[in-house]
Amino acid sequence: MPVVGGVPWVTVADGHGAEPLKALPGRRRTLLQLGLAALGVFVLVVVGSSFAASRLAEREAVNDVANTTNLLATAVVQPAVRDSLLTGDPAARAALDRVVRESVLPNGIVRVKLWAPDGTVVYADESRLVGQRFELGDDQLAALTDPQTRAEVSDLSSSENEFERYGGKLLEVYRPVWTPNGSELLFEVYGDYGPVQQRADGLWRGLAGVLVTSLLLLLVLMAPVVLRLLDRLGAAQRQREALLQRAVDASETERRRIAADLHDGPVQDLVGSSLAVSGAAAALRADGRTELADDVGSAAGTVRSSVASLRTLLVELYPARLADAGLAAALADLTRPLGHHGIRVRLDVDHDAATALSPERQQVVHRVTREALRNVVKHAGAETVVVSLHLEPDAPPGRPVVLDVADDGRGFDPAAPGSGSGHIGTHVMADLAGDAGALLQLATRPGDGTRWRLALPGSAS
Repeated sequence: MPVVGGVPWVTVADGHGAEPLKALPGRRRTLLQLGLAALGVFVLVVVGSSFAASRLAEREAVNDVANTTNLLATAVVQPAVRDSLLTGDPAARAALDRVVRESVLPNGIVRVKLWAPDGTVVYADESRLVGQRFELGDDQLAALTDPQTRAEVSDLSSSENEFERYGGKLLEVYRPVWTPNGSELLFEVYGDYGPVQQRADGLWRGLAGVLVTSLLLLLVLMAPVVLRLLDRLGAAQRQREALLQRAVDASETERRRIAADLHDGPVQDLVGSSLAVSGAAAALRADGRTELADDVGSAAGTVRSSVASLRTLLVELYPARLADAGLAAALADLTRPLGHHGIRVRLDVDHDAATALSPERQQVVHRVTREALRNVVKHAGAETVVVSLHLEPDAPPGRPVVLDVADDGRGFDPAAPGSGSGHIGTHVMADLAGDAGALLQLATRPGDGTRWRLALPGSAS
């Protein structure tokens, strides 16, 4: 936690999250954003449809090769299988090989195998596999136990696929066939995966045309709706800004009217009464009626004090010097009455810091200073007060204009119940700082005085 003179800063308000009302984006920007959004949706849909087309094409290709395998197994392979094939008869294997090469392989099949139930390859168009024995998988055994056709995309990771690992994925289909004496064999084929990609490309081209047309039509239909909505939002925002400005102007006019009524009415009447009562006191004293003269003079002093209080209230209601002579003169008006309470004041206003603030934030500085000086008079018991407005490079980011109000009074514990952090004036300052996007901090403890620090954004922020 940052400290000043050994006293830690306590953050009373932080308006960093408060953002001014943002203007609505222009038509060109809105259309550009709409187009980019449509492009993003198109890319996502294309990627998704490409994946979906690939999966659909793969499923259709697996079904096609399964149907082809069933037809080949029933009409071509099973009639060519001889019982002697199980005993390794070369003539039976050669006869089956001729049938496979003439009628099976030309149908997009890249490998054919016949398995005995114990996992021995009794025939393969790759002769190096014949006679080898491999462990049949669960799906292969299930196809023999419960005769059925199974088809899938093979990952070719098994040892029996040593001679198929050359062209990527293959479509694997297996089903049982029977020799003339009823011996069961597993007929397995591997189909080419190439048609899957061709079919996926065809599906994707068909989907892409529909998607592009639909998105363009949606964009054309949405554009006028969005622009009309933007126009209506812009009109509503301008109306709201006009109402807010009218409310601010009305408040300013009303404050000015009240200040003028007080100045021209009660203040002038009280000034006249003060002069009349003072004259009466002087006349009584001249007649030797000293005791009554003292009472009347005391009443005259009370009236003059009331006039001074009302004039101070006029400055607070409508600080004309802030608009006419600038922030430095208005702050000087605020500090001047402290001399009547025996408090020395040092005022230091940097012209560049004052001019860096917008009129609204100058009002915030004026009101925060007023509340801080009120606390000094009412609670601090201070002998000296320093009011400083300056540009500070080490201030919080984006808030380079800093107001410091420091006194050498009794200080207080900000965490104690009923302390300065609970005063109405402190809540007022916190609200002002938060609404202006400023940072309000307090550094104080018993016996070490009090320092208020307000960091504000410049007018360019």
